[in-house]
This record gives sequence, C-alpha cells and structure tokens, in this order.
Amino acid sequence: MVSTGSTHDWTYAPAPESRSVVDIKESYGLFIDGEFTDGTGTSFKSINPATEEVLAEVAEASEADVDRAVKAARRAYTRVWSRMSGAERAKYLYRIARIIQERGRELAVLESIDNGKPIKESRDFDVPTAAAHFFYYAGWADKLKYAGYGETPLGVAGQVIPWNFPLLMLSWKIAPALAAGNTVVLKPAETTPLTALLFAEICQQAELPPGVVNIVTGAGDTGRSLVSHSDVDKVAFTGSTEVGRAIARAVAGTDKKVTLELGGKAANIVFDDAPIDQAIEGIVGGIFFNQGHVCCAGSRLLVQESVADEVMERLKRRMSTLRLGDPLDKNTDVGAINSGEQLTRIRELAGVGDAEGAERWEVACDLPTKGYWFPPTVFTGVSQAHRIAREEIFGPVLSVLTFRTPAEAVEKANNTPYGLSAGVWTDKGSRILSIANQLRAGVVWANTFNKFDPTSPFGGYKESGYGREGGRHGLQAYLKGER
Repeated sequence: MVSTGSTHDWTYAPAPESRSVVDIKESYGLFIDGEFTDGTGTSFKSINPATEEVLAEVAEASEADVDRAVKAARRAYTRVWSRMSGAERAKYLYRIARIIQERGRELAVLESIDNGKPIKESRDFDVPTAAAHFFYYAGWADKLKYAGYGETPLGVAGQVIPWNFPLLMLSWKIAPALAAGNTVVLKPAETTPLTALLFAEICQQAELPPGVVNIVTGAGDTGRSLVSHSDVDKVAFTGSTEVGRAIARAVAGTDKKVTLELGGKAANIVFDDAPIDQAIEGIVGGIFFNQGHVCCAGSRLLVQESVADEVMERLKRRMSTLRLGDPLDKNTDVGAINSGEQLTRIRELAGVGDAEGAERWEVACDLPTKGYWFPPTVFTGVSQAHRIAREEIFGPVLSVLTFRTPAEAVEKANNTPYGLSAGVWTDKGSRILSIANQLRAGVVWANTFNKFDPTSPFGGYKESGYGREGGRHGLQAYLKGER
C-alpha cells in the first residue's frame, strides 16, 4: 500500500507495526455507570479508512440511552465525585495518565487503524500528549483556589468530540472536567469510536467510581440528545462551525455553560528573511500533519514575493519525499483520509480550485486501490476571492498567496471568518511581536507550527468558536467562577 512521489532511487523497506497488540471486539456497547451495556437503539459500523475493512459493530445510543448516561453522571457527581477532595480526585487522574502510558502502544495502533493517521503520529504525538493532559490536570485538582475561577464544579458535562484526534480530544475534554470535580458524558465521532471505548476500559482499570465517565457512541442524533438534555450543565464541543452554530442555538436561553472549538483557515506567513529550510518543514508539518485533518492547519501559505519562487521550489522538492500509504507502517508520512464523505468534500473543493483558475501541483504517486486517499496538493495563483482560500478543506491541500509588505500580510491573514491560529516565519523578533499582536488568531506560532502543550491555552476567535482548552484557562469552563 505504500507509494512515494520521490524521484530518488531509494530502496524502500516497510516497517509495519504489529496489529496483534490490539484486541478489537466484534461489537461494542455503551459505557454507562462504570459498565459496558447494550444500547436500545440501532448500531453502526466502524471502518478502517485505509482498507475499508469493517472493524466492529458499535451501538448507537438512543435518546433513552443518553438519558441513562446523564442520570448515572448526576448520581456520581452528587454522591461521590463532588464530595471527594481534590487530592483524592488527583489520584484517579494520575492513575489514568499512567495507564495511558502503559497501554500507549495499544492505543496508538488502535488510533491509526480506526482513524487512518500514521502510526508515528499517534505513537509520538497523540498518545503522549493525551497522557500529559491527565498528568497536568491531576496537578490542578487540589489547587483550584489558585486558578482564579472558583472551586465549585458545574455538575454534569456533555462533551462531543471530532474524528481527527479522537484520543487527544477526549483528554482535552475529560481531564479538566474531572479535575474541577465534574462528571462526564462523552460522545466520540461515529467514524472513530474505538479509542474512546478503550479509554472506558482504562477507567475501569483505574477503578474510577462508576458514572464519573460515561461514553455514548452514535452520530448526530446522539449528540443532539446529549447537548439538549435538561440535566446537562456544561456543553463542550469540538468540530465544524456549522454544527457549532446549531449547538449555540440549541442551548440559547438555558443556563448551560458552553465552549466551542470550531473550524479554521490558518495563515502561515513566510517573510523574506525567514530561515527557509526551517520554514519548509513548518509548512509541510502545518498542512500535511494528520492528512490536513487539523482545525488549526496552516492551510493558507502567505509568502513574501521576493522569496516566493525559492520557497515553492523547495516546498515541492520536500513534498516529493513524503511517503503516502499504510498508516501502520512506521515510515508513512501521510495516511488515509478518515472517511469517504470527507474524501468527497476534499475532491469537490480541490475541483473548485481548478475551476477558479488556480494552478494545482500534487505529489506524483500511485494511490492504493482500497481505502480513502488524496495526494499532498498545493495550489498557486490563488487570490483571496478563491473558495480554496476562504473555506476549510480539512485535507492535505495548501493554498498559496503572496504579499509585498508586512501590512499586506496582516490584511490577508485576517481576511477570513476564522481565527484559530497562525504562523509567522522571520529572523526579526520585533517583527514577530508586531505581527502577532495584529493577527486576530487565538494561537500564533513563531518560527514553528502545530506545537501543543497542556500548560498552554488553545482556542479561537470569530467563527473558530469561543472558550479555551488547556492550561489554567481550561479549568474556567468547568467551574462556577465565584471569587
């Protein structure tokens, strides 16, 4: 399944990770009140996007199932979790973090099988960062008075996460909620439920009190039932701006606290004095990491005109060395698109780029015949009016625009309805500070891209949502905020 667009005569030696470390069950139920239980609704199939193999049959939670889960979370909150000291809650979070580390290989393999991302990303980024979030918030559990947001939890948190970082998004949501004393009902994306269900086993292994964490699987109807449930005190959502708007409308007029982390169309700005080799790696990582399935992906490259030709020449040369293929191969750089539906959207928007007159260049490679694949692609000759420069493609597609002056770079970078992230590449520290202060983005990276740490808050402006996750700020959404 491995293809390469490289023109070099390299001898390729596959290095596949063993799938035997994961025990995938034929069918999965829901995780409610500390136990796996059958759902009262229908079921759906979890598909390996690299092969289209059916991995498992998964229960689709009905409205009644969601109600059971919320009631279990409420009981656990009232009787156990909210009464427990922060130091005691921390012990469970530390235990979960250690188990994630101990079962890291298993989690990484399962994530790559179910999601399609390269094993080296799930192994070296997703799993370690997930564990780090539990370690970090375990440290806050007995120090909430120092966070500045009060010490009283909200109650029951309903959390809905996307398919691009299933385990990592789970940790971003659950760790601060538990540290603050809340209980959780979480719905993973319907295309990537398996690591969330393995996390449910980890909760059992950690002897987490029943009902503190509940996992309900399903699609949009399940999410709507959870968000609209009258006994949910807090809604946390990561996903598309369209669904985020629907959630905001659904909770309007209620007492529910809400955080929304939505789409993005980040500008990656390269000035003529930037370290070009370093910038090329940042550009590649910014858009092709996780197949471009990243809300803060650097999908708009803004290059100063005087170095545009050099940057494009080096970028294409670097892209030609990317290996696309089996996600479980440790040499793979670009894995499978997560679903047929997402592949269709990527193809449609790339086709729009062609129709609008942009010039497409893509890595020359033979795509596998099974699964969902799209080659790393770059469009030049793009203007701000092009849809590929305005709309989130959420795939391995880069749009390139040029600029002459710093003021023009800022204007083009901010000319978007989104405001999640941006990157600035320059040798001048003063320019970094000046540009960063003018960019309307929640996160601005300087001479790097896609760097995350549990101590640092993450979130956006405008149509990229509101609220912050990570850091001390990530506790605010789960506390009542009295001073």
